[in-house]
Amino acid sequence: MTCCDLKCGLITGTVLGALIAVLGGILIPVGNMLIKNTVHKETVLENGTLAFETWTSVDIAIHRQFWLFDVQNADDVVSQGAKPVLVQKGPYTYKTRFIPKKNITFNDNYTVSFVLPAGAIFEPSMSVGTEEDIFTTLNLAVAGVYSLLGHKFANLLIQRSNSSLFQNRTVKELLWGYKDPMLGSMLGVFYPYNDTFDGPYTVFTGKDDINKVATIERWQGETSISAEYEGTVDLKGIDVYRYMLPPEALASPAENPDNQCFCTDPVITKNCTMAGLLDLTACRGAPVYISLPHFLYGSKDLVQGVIGLNPNFDEHSIFMDVEPITGFTMRFAKRLQLNMLYGPSDSIVILNKIKDYTIFPILWVNETAGLDDETADLFKKELIGRMELLEGFQIGLIVVGLILFASCLIGLIVVCMKPKNTKLPLVVK
Repeated sequence: MTCCDLKCGLITGTVLGALIAVLGGILIPVGNMLIKNTVHKETVLENGTLAFETWTSVDIAIHRQFWLFDVQNADDVVSQGAKPVLVQKGPYTYKTRFIPKKNITFNDNYTVSFVLPAGAIFEPSMSVGTEEDIFTTLNLAVAGVYSLLGHKFANLLIQRSNSSLFQNRTVKELLWGYKDPMLGSMLGVFYPYNDTFDGPYTVFTGKDDINKVATIERWQGETSISAEYEGTVDLKGIDVYRYMLPPEALASPAENPDNQCFCTDPVITKNCTMAGLLDLTACRGAPVYISLPHFLYGSKDLVQGVIGLNPNFDEHSIFMDVEPITGFTMRFAKRLQLNMLYGPSDSIVILNKIKDYTIFPILWVNETAGLDDETADLFKKELIGRMELLEGFQIGLIVVGLILFASCLIGLIVVCMKPKNTKLPLVVK
């Protein structure tokens, strides 16, 4: 090979290496954009997309786990005004969300509305006992008349039915309903439930912003509490963004003016300085107070009003894990505690010994669902695996191109710097 041929080959290799490396670099944003466009097209909630089929499917198991509080010293509370001593028992687990969404309606603002038919099937294998387990709990009817009726009239109803501050009920009765002897009607924490509807819900379709896909915009016409980004966590080998309910959402109205509408009684809320409690009496028609389990983020007065609570961030907080590429919610835990109120009264005999207002926890619920192993493996294979393959191909092009470029460039420099082999004339004397 002549010197000219070698130089031409090295120059060609240098240029080719540079082109290959540049091609690899160009493919990174172009390839990522193509993948994201394809993924986003399939993850928007609209007819014909994979996301819409999954969203409307009832194959994904969603469960509600209930933890009930059992009163250990009911007689002492009534006779001496003692603080209730509580023991938590659970979970009692039910399968929910097994009936398809109904009245699905697409709106002009990139949202879709629907209602959820309510239903619950008991899951014995996921529960600590049966639906016939008996608990000593607050008498829902007594707590209701205490807050809603005049105390003299309430006392008449209570004494005539021989009711007390506490009652013994099975899990099934407390959750789904029983005939109350004082009111003469059905009563229960979730009564009526089966054959009813939850909602309407309004969620974002993700058409304008894929990061909002399937997140709730409104429930029963009211704006939802926003979650805040907490960090990245690993879910079965998939990186997901964790969003959590911030403490500010349950802050006292004195600290968070947005919660002012929940301050309906300045005595109970200590002039609107009590944190961790939302008064839903006005919208529920019953004296119901919502909090996080064990009064997480709540004022000390709430936690210390009864004995046996132990707020724990990991067990009692609300979170949602979202896969950032697709916007899919891969796992969530919606945890809420239902509470009612009782307090001192000169006119209600069974409350004569009560010393202070008590927000009494009836139960707390964890509605949860998560990615199963089979779906996680499929997701990693179909999306993450292909993205990693494309990324490996892109990096391979860059590496091969740079090696070829550098090798040929070095060779070209060496050839150009090599001294020419000139012949000297022979001199004869």
